[in-house]
Amino acid sequence: MKRALFSCFWVLVTIPVFAQTDPQSQAHGARSQGMGNVKLFSDDSWAYFNNIGALDRWSDTQISVAVDQRFGLKELSTLGISGALRKEYGTYGFGISRFGGDLFNQQIVGMGFSNTLGIVSLGAKLEWFQTQIEGFGSGHSLVFCLGGVAELGPKIFLGAHFSNLTQSKISKYSDQKLPTLIQMGLGYFPTELLKILVELEKDVDLTPSVKAGIEYQLGEWILLRTGINSHPSRLSFGLGIRKDRFGLDYGYGQQSALGRTHHFSAFLKW
Repeated sequence: MKRALFSCFWVLVTIPVFAQTDPQSQAHGARSQGMGNVKLFSDDSWAYFNNIGALDRWSDTQISVAVDQRFGLKELSTLGISGALRKEYGTYGFGISRFGGDLFNQQIVGMGFSNTLGIVSLGAKLEWFQTQIEGFGSGHSLVFCLGGVAELGPKIFLGAHFSNLTQSKISKYSDQKLPTLIQMGLGYFPTELLKILVELEKDVDLTPSVKAGIEYQLGEWILLRTGINSHPSRLSFGLGIRKDRFGLDYGYGQQSALGRTHHFSAFLKW
C-alpha cells in the first residue's frame, strides 16, 4: 500500500515541474540559466552539477551559492552550494542542492572528481538523492554520473554528460525512476570575449530539448548573456559581474505558459 501511494503522489507532484526543475536534471548556477540552461561547458564550480567532466578545466579553487525562484512559487525554488578543490592531479568537486517546499522536496548531496588527459577532460560523481513527501515519508537512492569535454581545436570543444547511469529509483517503495539524461553539445569560442554554445538534451522518457546560449564580455568585468530552449520553449537573459576573486550572476527566464523565473548566484575563488 505504501509503495502505491508513494508512486502515485510522486507522479502527481512532478508532472507539472519535471521540465528542468528537479535538482537532478536542471541547470545549476545563474550563469547557465541566463544562457538557455546550457550545462556542458561550465568553467566554474557549477560544473560539478552541470558536467562533472568539465570541472578540471577550471583553474582555481572556488565555492559558489545560488538560489532559483520559479514562477513566484516557493514550492518550485532551488537552493544550491557547489565547490571545486583544485589539485595538481585533478579537481575534486562537491554539491548540495534542495528543491521544493514543505510538502514536497528533494535533496542532493554528492562528491566527484575530474581530470584532464591531453585534450580530454573526464569526470565522475556519486550522489545521494532524497525525495520527501509530507505524510508519505521519504525515499533515497544513490546516483552515478559521467561527463567529459574534448578540445577539437583551439576554438571548438565537444562536451557530453550522462546522468543517472544506474537508473536509480526514487525509493524502494516506488518503481518510478529518477531522470536519466544524455547531453551532448558543441562550444565555439571565436575570441576570449565571446562564447557560443549549442546542446542537445534527451531524457529517456521525454521529448529532446535543444538549447543555445551566447555569452559576451563587455569591458573588463561585465558579461552579457542570452539563450533559448526548445522544450519547454523558453527565452533567457543574464548578467555577470567579475571583480578580482568575487563574482555575481543573475539569470532571467521567460516561459510563455508559466511565467518568469529569477536565478541568482555568487562565488568566491582563490
